[in-house]
Amino acid sequence: MSIEKETKTNLISEYSRHGKDTGSPEVQIAILTERIHQLTDHLRTHKHDESSRRGLLKMVGTRRRLLRYLRRKDHPRFVALSTQLGIRKV
Repeated sequence: MSIEKETKTNLISEYSRHGKDTGSPEVQIAILTERIHQLTDHLRTHKHDESSRRGLLKMVGTRRRLLRYLRRKDHPRFVALSTQLGIRKV
């Protein structure tokens, strides 16, 4: 399960620091958050899909590590991103 190209392009343009930025922590966290939301909705209807559940847990762990890195390196950007994306805690 992946994100549509248009959605991903919109996320990159919204959270990027400069024109060709696709690898900054903000962009990676935004893309992971969108994929996590999609997988969560998928798992609400398909409760026994264990392989997707495992992928979801891996994505949540990756996002948690990126958020920890951003919090350590630039706390004001971390606070702004977490409130903008609606992420409760790290």
